[in-house]
Amino acid sequence: MIVNSNKHLVFTIPLLLILAVAQPLVSQTSSRPDISLSALVKDLSVQVFWDPLSQIAVLQKNGHLVNFRADDGLVLLDYREAIALDPPVMKNGVLMVTAAFKDRLENFFSAVPPPVSYRVGAILIDPGHGGKDPGAIGTAKINGKNVPIQEKDVVLVVARDLYARLHKAWPDKKILLTRSDDRYISLEDRVDIANSVKLDEHEAILYVSIHANAAFNKKSTGFEVWYLSPDYRRTVIDKSGSESAEILPILNSMMEEEFTTESILIAKSIMDGLDAQIGTQSPNRGLKEESWFVVRNARMPSVLIELGFVSNEKEAALLADTDYLKKCSMGIYNGLFSFISHFEQSRGFTIGQ
Repeated sequence: MIVNSNKHLVFTIPLLLILAVAQPLVSQTSSRPDISLSALVKDLSVQVFWDPLSQIAVLQKNGHLVNFRADDGLVLLDYREAIALDPPVMKNGVLMVTAAFKDRLENFFSAVPPPVSYRVGAILIDPGHGGKDPGAIGTAKINGKNVPIQEKDVVLVVARDLYARLHKAWPDKKILLTRSDDRYISLEDRVDIANSVKLDEHEAILYVSIHANAAFNKKSTGFEVWYLSPDYRRTVIDKSGSESAEILPILNSMMEEEFTTESILIAKSIMDGLDAQIGTQSPNRGLKEESWFVVRNARMPSVLIELGFVSNEKEAALLADTDYLKKCSMGIYNGLFSFISHFEQSRGFTIGQ
């Protein structure tokens, strides 16, 4: 899931990947895409994650993972091998694949996976703003008085509580805060902190940025979770490694695809956790895509959470309520717990060291 800056990935690179540098991946066994994603899932008895926004699908079974997206013939197997199959296509809002596509996946899922376990070794919590940078500012009416509400204070309360919950649940993991008090940290420094965390072999790190929202429209309310758009490409592999110039872009693309997928999964899990905790008090605005600085520059699965709008008087009052903020941190915690438990029970999504 994460590449330590002092390590490099080790992948099995088939000849097909070498050829991919010079030409697109195109299957040689084309047939009609007449099998729906739901039928594929049922026939193969696999677990599925489907994100309609990015049109990415992840299938899991027997410790194996398959990743693919609509209109793309590149299929990733356990994030260590890329193969060319007939591109899945969207028909009337339904993802369709060919019989050859199904047969290849069926063979892959029947293979015995390598006996390697992966774990989340670190979680970095990043409360936005701080110090001279208050972030968004609003006003809440509390006991008949107008009270200023600053984003930097709101997110710090949530981050501290989340830190305590995660540390108690996983004392063996590195639970980190970019700031634990009211201090200013630049965006560049936050990214440097994230990318410099030391990990053991087969360990992963998650980056969780916490913010509060504001809008010119004072009626705007609700919480949302952001991840990096799949269309944004970045460098996530240390170029100082031993990989050749030809292979490096392929490795980077595979790892970036993995980070994107995992970020979406984390975002969805956190969104569900928040919805269960505060969904009756604040509207769920859904998952969003954007290339925020900290999200696009952290070389790991990353999400950015917007807890609510301080510019809305009613929601600002909620964000000034300690009990409500504890609900927010509990929602984030439950989402992370769900994702991490699944990640570690399924051997992890990353094949790398």
